[in-house]
Amino acid sequence: MQWVSHAETGSNVSTLLTTVAGRIHAGLDGRAPSLVLVFVTEHFSEVYPHLPKMLGEHFPGAVVVGCSAGGIIGGGQEIENRPGLSITAAVLPGVVVHPFHTDTQNLPDEDASPDVWRQWLGMPGLTDGHFIVLADPFSARVEPFLNGLDYAFPASAKIGGLASGGRKAGDNALFINRTAHTSGLVCVALSGNIRLDTIVAQGCRAIGQPMVVTRCHQNVLMEVDHESPLVCLNRLFQAAPEYDRQLMRTALFLGIAVDTVVESGDAPPHLIRNLIGADYNAGTITVGALLREGQVVQFYLRDRETSQEDLDLMLSQYASENRLPDASGALLFSCLGRGQFLYGVPNYDSSCFLGKLGGRALGGFFCNGEIGPVGAGTFIHGYTSAFGIFRPATP
Repeated sequence: MQWVSHAETGSNVSTLLTTVAGRIHAGLDGRAPSLVLVFVTEHFSEVYPHLPKMLGEHFPGAVVVGCSAGGIIGGGQEIENRPGLSITAAVLPGVVVHPFHTDTQNLPDEDASPDVWRQWLGMPGLTDGHFIVLADPFSARVEPFLNGLDYAFPASAKIGGLASGGRKAGDNALFINRTAHTSGLVCVALSGNIRLDTIVAQGCRAIGQPMVVTRCHQNVLMEVDHESPLVCLNRLFQAAPEYDRQLMRTALFLGIAVDTVVESGDAPPHLIRNLIGADYNAGTITVGALLREGQVVQFYLRDRETSQEDLDLMLSQYASENRLPDASGALLFSCLGRGQFLYGVPNYDSSCFLGKLGGRALGGFFCNGEIGPVGAGTFIHGYTSAFGIFRPATP
């Protein structure tokens, strides 16, 4: 297994592609890649339909997938607010690469068996493997698709992101081999001698205490611990230091516990969701997720320092538990709201990753939503950096 990644900025896409492809081939020592992932900024939207063919000329025989991006990542470099192209390529001996595109409009029934889902995906004989998912945020039914993928392949890891750069339906592009699509999603299944580890850094810290949802309706939180959530929130606000009070006005979220069974002494992982609004007369809060009674929830705050600490902690823990071979590579799917906008400096997440895990191939893009697991399920996130680390399953 061998991975290499590179990104460049410039005004001519043909020149960029030639330069980046040349660096990729040099990094692979002339070996033909099995998989090529490409991310290109919206500055080159006019050439989206032609880009797959251009890539095919540089990488004949490789499976090529990718999408449009509001910012790109390659070789550990993050290019934001500038035209650019990123390519990450891998030589994957002993790995079967299965790409597909779907408009997601005719998904199997949620009660369909895993065999039905595998048949629909075109992988009837696959019982394991890992997945990279790239989706158009305006058209794809991403959450039902991820639910089905989790159902059909519960032991598999899934990572990815929502295409960015476009501002309305039809503006984004998804690339798969020699074709460009403007809707749906593309997915790559990797099976055989490959392992995918995931790190999802949501960048938040909990405030207050865990609470139980005692009354709700769809995504409206009506009661926690038998009282109004706004009463609980006001109590937190009154007791909070001034800095946290400021964050509660602008960067307050709700964490929803996703696992009910955890090791003794461990807190369950929380899925961070936006607070959409509040009804002060009714005392309710509207949340960016469906709720159910009995769930454990907690309020969370997000800021630059918290995001830095969370990322450092998660990468340090992973590095202490894993010794990565030189053959490993990684993808980073980071929110458009992170990067320089959050940290004030370039390359923060990439530099932190490479500093903790060594100088290895790291590519990806800035997303309209990040895909990765929390607990046993796979979800769409916001303001998150989701890392996928690929290495041989057996040395």
